[in-house]
Amino acid sequence: MSVVLATEGPDAGVAWHYGNPSAEGRALDVGTGIVDLSNRDVITVSGSDRLRWLHSLTSQVFEGLATGVANTAFILSPNGHIEHAMYGVDDGETYWAWTDAGRSADLVAWLDSMRFMMRVEVTVHDEYGLVWRPGSPVGDGLHRAGQDSLGGYETFLPRDEVDALVAAGKPVGTWAYEARRIDAGIPRIGVDTDERTIPNELGVPSAAVALDKGCYRGQETVARVHNLGRPPRRLVRLQLDGSLSELPGVGADLLSDGKVVGRVGSAARHHELGPIALALVKRGVPIDAPLTADGIAASQEPLVDPEAGVHFRLS
Repeated sequence: MSVVLATEGPDAGVAWHYGNPSAEGRALDVGTGIVDLSNRDVITVSGSDRLRWLHSLTSQVFEGLATGVANTAFILSPNGHIEHAMYGVDDGETYWAWTDAGRSADLVAWLDSMRFMMRVEVTVHDEYGLVWRPGSPVGDGLHRAGQDSLGGYETFLPRDEVDALVAAGKPVGTWAYEARRIDAGIPRIGVDTDERTIPNELGVPSAAVALDKGCYRGQETVARVHNLGRPPRRLVRLQLDGSLSELPGVGADLLSDGKVVGRVGSAARHHELGPIALALVKRGVPIDAPLTADGIAASQEPLVDPEAGVHFRLS
């Protein structure tokens, strides 16, 4: 089996595919395959005050979080822009979370700056990684299954166990995994978002944003835009021209009639849908407007309703 590693982007260093990305995509559809996500950064928050403390800082409900129940949380700027994302599960004593590759140092530094007198400890675990499997968990690590885990389970386990676990199953690369994520309309923070992104542009309430909780940094922006509607941009899925071999790059301009109307995020070739991508589009752009992404013709499918006064994610 030939393994092709990703050489650039946020997944550099892990398997991009194992020789047949289309077959790997079909394997995920039928509930088989294991994906090496060991490039994700793993952190823990321990201590008796951990849930109360995280509840006060993030966009998500932590108080009363049951053991083994997954959640996702954003840390926002004072103006409501998404700065960090955590995807975690509590084991009864410690909250385990992953964030995207290379983002844990800044996240932990910010959390440490907010500890004050709270009984918490935040730790980066370079010795731990992540694998993902559709349908059912694999391995003996701590498992996470949330609204945004693509119908599968993320498993935290020592990095030195990842290769053997993936090889013992049906290995699937990040090509097929990313195509599945884009098809599901799940944005990747820092790839499908930029420094201006607010949660409402991705849809609220959501896996990461609870509207029925108390105050946290950036909450006023989220509540105001939710109540008044019309966030500056909205998340869309793009269907790209399949006659071309290229895919648009992350951060490429999205054009309509020669004018910049948005930003392209991640793109991949889906085994059934062909080339697809996620993008943030300005709120005034009609749904049927012809678009180009890095010179590639594209049509859009809204993931956040552009018309509703109070915005929500479409099912």
